[in-house]
Amino acid sequence: MIITRPRDWARIKQNLVDVDAKSVFIMGCGQCATVAGTGGEKEVLQAKTKLEQDGFAVTGWAVGEVTCHSGGTSLETRKHSGDLDAADAVVVLSCGAGVQTVADSVRQPVFPGLESVFLGNVVRHGVFEERCQMCGDCVLDKTAGICPVTTCPKGLLNGPCGGMWDGKCEVLRDRDCTHVRIQRRLIEQGRGGAKLLPPKDYSKKLKPGSVNIRKSRKGGAE
Repeated sequence: MIITRPRDWARIKQNLVDVDAKSVFIMGCGQCATVAGTGGEKEVLQAKTKLEQDGFAVTGWAVGEVTCHSGGTSLETRKHSGDLDAADAVVVLSCGAGVQTVADSVRQPVFPGLESVFLGNVVRHGVFEERCQMCGDCVLDKTAGICPVTTCPKGLLNGPCGGMWDGKCEVLRDRDCTHVRIQRRLIEQGRGGAKLLPPKDYSKKLKPGSVNIRKSRKGGAE
């Protein structure tokens, strides 16, 4: 899931002032931002209170099921068309993908209310860890399911840095070194030690990314 954190409120307020917005519509997200506690109904209502305290009129709000879903967000904005028409701007409490999806669906200026931080694993309720950077050139098959690029603070691909001591990370000192963990797990699985990996091919991480599953299912026909 995409982990988000609240954006600096002064920056959000300044965004609205810059476009001379007097009224605002708020959009949240029922998936990632709700789970992360940054863009669900509770947070949307908190944002509503803060906006009103700062002198803005809140014309309405909604929490889309999946805000980054174009079709669903388009339907959600149509359901609230009256409230949106009355708004000078929209503040979106979701990841950047959701913000862009809302911006595609409305005519008003759209501003992010959150910062997108990382793609996170859910360790347990309310606890998230970054374990993947979606690099497009995955090495997990060779590193026993532990990503060295993401979980090593220095992003080292082959072996520990000179600061590793007694198996512990130099940066995150309460954690085992990523490469120690990789070596240990490979041995436990009877796969020998870690092998030297070639430099990562970052050309495989194309931007902007695009995948058309519908086209591939039709054998290349759109």
